[in-house]
Amino acid sequence: MNKFIQLFLRIALSAGFLSAVADRLGLYPAEISVWGNMNAFLQYTQSMMPWAPAAVIPFMGWTATILEIIFGICLLLGLKTKLFAQLSGILLLIFGLTMLVAFGFKTPLDYSVFAASAAAFALSTMKGEFFELDQIK
Repeated sequence: MNKFIQLFLRIALSAGFLSAVADRLGLYPAEISVWGNMNAFLQYTQSMMPWAPAAVIPFMGWTATILEIIFGICLLLGLKTKLFAQLSGILLLIFGLTMLVAFGFKTPLDYSVFAASAAAFALSTMKGEFFELDQIK
């Protein structure tokens, strides 16, 4: 059962990362998109970090996007699961704390950012062999 819980956590975290990236890259229809394009996402990034100079916002937004792609794919494929779960937990915690400072407590709670961060950290601590996708028969 533990292996299936690990697999569920990996897929859920991966799906969250990759869905957010797909949205900001305009891969979803407009009627279900939050951002719909990278420019809208970068505006949101600026609103989360009003203290940051405008020149660093594209770097921050693209860095987050690239990390989410890497972490999402690695979690989905089960590559270095413990490492990428820990890194995902840290990234999500940074997102949550940034949202907390910028928007107050409700926004990170509504988006379940702290729950996702906790799930990533929990995944990183699970004992036993990690369930890899190639083990499915």
